[in-house]
Amino acid sequence: MTSRYCRLSSPAMICSIGSDHDTIAGALATGRRGLTHSERYTPGRVLALGDVTTSLASFEGWPVEHASRNNRLIATALQALGPQLDEALARHAPHRIAVVMGTSTSGISETEAAIARTGPGNDFDEHYRYAHQELGAPAHFIRAHLGLSGPAWTISTACSSGARALSAARRLLLSGQADAVIAGGADTLCHLTVNGFDALGAISDTPCQPFTTARRGINIGEAAALFIVTREPGGVQLTGYGESSDAHHISAPAPDGRGAITAIRQALAMAGRSPNEIDYLNLHGTATTHNDAMEALALHDVFGDQQPPASSTKALTGHTLGAAGALEAAFCWLALDRGFLPRHAHDQPLDETLMPLSLVDANTSGQPRTALSNAFAFGGNNAALVLEHSDA
Repeated sequence: MTSRYCRLSSPAMICSIGSDHDTIAGALATGRRGLTHSERYTPGRVLALGDVTTSLASFEGWPVEHASRNNRLIATALQALGPQLDEALARHAPHRIAVVMGTSTSGISETEAAIARTGPGNDFDEHYRYAHQELGAPAHFIRAHLGLSGPAWTISTACSSGARALSAARRLLLSGQADAVIAGGADTLCHLTVNGFDALGAISDTPCQPFTTARRGINIGEAAALFIVTREPGGVQLTGYGESSDAHHISAPAPDGRGAITAIRQALAMAGRSPNEIDYLNLHGTATTHNDAMEALALHDVFGDQQPPASSTKALTGHTLGAAGALEAAFCWLALDRGFLPRHAHDQPLDETLMPLSLVDANTSGQPRTALSNAFAFGGNNAALVLEHSDA
């Protein structure tokens, strides 16, 4: 019988609060924001952004079609996986290692740069390839970069993409179609997303304030987060996932939270956990008016008055879009592995008109063993993951 284990390796994370576990854990535990202020995407208007400032892998010698910033983020994360990646490559045949990635923009920033170089309406230069911006590029890059031949695809369901990539990895393993899966998400800052969300009135000029009276919208960030997912016991296990699509509106969530509720309850049922067995809740927490209200309502439906300690880490990193679900699962992994609760950062009063949540502050303590991570996206595309620390 195929093992039901679904172990998440120690993750590689590249984001605005750091690229190593110690630095990231310190930022999560203290609520240190990693936002910078820039007008490079909105000339004349300074925005708070979650820029990655870590040195990235060089693309020297790469085929032109792979030479994008998004793939440099991914390559840097692959390097950070270190010996555990080497072990997986040595242990499993290339056709038995799958790749599933999540993204929203892929390499669209390379197209923006090419237009800036050559001018609108002119032929592109030799440095540009359409393949840069194809949504499948992240998975194709990893497969080519590592010499793999197993299944490889990219999921693009907006802000739930990275979480759904991990769900897909679990399905691949438990169905026996792969022995290991490299799974996660990557997204890069670009004009398209910054100006697109601004056009929707969803961007905050200042650091975002989830679940407060002052919430005005999101900060956009960039990141890459990768796991090696295997059928092995122990460590941190992905024990449940839930997925739904309420299709209420192209960008707004269903106000009653029905899609989010469905995804959360599915994840708990698959994990065999009751709501009161969740020790930490990573909120989607975008700091937009409607999303925060919907999520608070959905969580009240599931958890009632016994809310687990919760926080939105987007206040620290910005919203990393297609990478967010994987990045925040990695934050949960770190919290479970090290036994701490990520802080909910805000400096404005909480919105008392929302259903109450148990937001983590400096006085909250705990050593979580189970975590639930939410990811809700455009079109009502919802995902929830249950992670558990296991000694088995």
